[in-house]
Order: sequence, then C-alpha cells, then structure tokens
Amino acid sequence: MHKVSIVLPTYNEKDNIVDLIRAIQKSFDGDVEIIVVDDDSPDKTWQVVEKIATKDIRLLRRLDQKCLTTAISDGIAISKGEVVGWMDCDFSMPPEVLPKLAKALDEYDIAIGSRYIKGGKDVRNTPVGIIGSILINYFAKYLLDPSITDYTTGFVVAKKKVLEDIGLKGDYGEYCIDLLYKALKKGYKIKEIPYYCIPRKFGESKTAPSLLKYLQRGTKYINTILRLKFQ
Repeated sequence: MHKVSIVLPTYNEKDNIVDLIRAIQKSFDGDVEIIVVDDDSPDKTWQVVEKIATKDIRLLRRLDQKCLTTAISDGIAISKGEVVGWMDCDFSMPPEVLPKLAKALDEYDIAIGSRYIKGGKDVRNTPVGIIGSILINYFAKYLLDPSITDYTTGFVVAKKKVLEDIGLKGDYGEYCIDLLYKALKKGYKIKEIPYYCIPRKFGESKTAPSLLKYLQRGTKYINTILRLKFQ
C-alpha cells in the first residue's frame, strides 16, 4: 500500500482529537501520516496536538481562517503521501474504515465512505441533518450522476495526483459534491464503501447546530448542484 496521509480539519475538538489520532494509527498499524489542520480553536485543540506531535503527527495551526474546504486543501498541500484522506474529527466516521478506502485505490482513483449504499446507515442524533442530507443527495443524484449515492460524505481517500488535478472548491461540505462530480466527468473511477455514521463522541455539531444554519449551508449545496448541472 502506498504511504497514506490523513488530514484532520479541526475546530473545537480537543476532547476527540487525541483518541482519534491513536485510533487512526492503530487502523494502519502506525504506517500513516496524520496532519491536523486547526483553525485556532478557542478550546485550544491545537495545543493538545502540539504536545503529541511527531514527524508522523503534524500540526498546521491557521490563525486567520475558518473554512473547512481550505483547511483540507492546506493539509493536502503539505501531505507527503501518494494517497490522502480526510474525515470528520468527532468519531461519527469510523477510523477502521480508512484502510478499506485506501486499499480500494489499488483499482480506483477515489474511495468514499457511503451512508446510503447497502451496509451503510446514518444514525446520528440530528434529525435535521439526516433529513437534509438525504434530500440533498437525492437532488444531486437526480440532476448530476446517479452512480454516486453519497455526494456529501466528507469521508474521502484519494490519490493525491487526482486531488491536485481537480482541487477543492467551496466553503463547507459542498466541496465534496463538486469534487466527486468533476472526478466522474474527467473519467476517474470512484468506489463507495458502506459505513455507519454515528452520533459525535464529544462536542457540538458544526453541520447542523440549528435549522437556520443548516438551511444556510443547504442553500450552498443546492447552488453547487445547479452550477455543476448547468455550467
């Protein structure tokens, strides 16, 4: 397997981050580079990571940005692996699935964790988030390409050269719709692997802290789908 880098974009995840890093290392038997990109978390997530940093656990603390998409992009830019992945940092996505995603790249260009194929499920305790994700994904499949079931997964492992070719565009989770659809249009092969998306371990959700916030973000998702369809 190629050297793998996992990017962890964080904001107020001090209670999750160390356990998540250790779980990822265990999943890969230690053969993994982990890059934490922290947007100057008020809870000092960056300080927790600083204390355990090594050559394989790296910290990028950003003082003037608070953007999920650019955090992932900045992590990709400094990664050393030929394969790069990322995930949420709240344990809603199981670290033990990462090696399966990486292994899929022996035959594919991008591998994603999916909540919506057989064997996957969304069991978070945020009904607004669950319903919103289902509706957005139905809309994306209808207007874009039905071969992808989970356009908003955010649980991704890909060949770095593919990511460099396409790039990430957007402010929040809509970047994933853009990435996956453009990859399909360019002829890259995408593999979906099922997983259970579970309630976060500690802390508060950034995706759907309120109905208003979700609607604001959902509008960007819809606009992204329409742009990709009609551009």
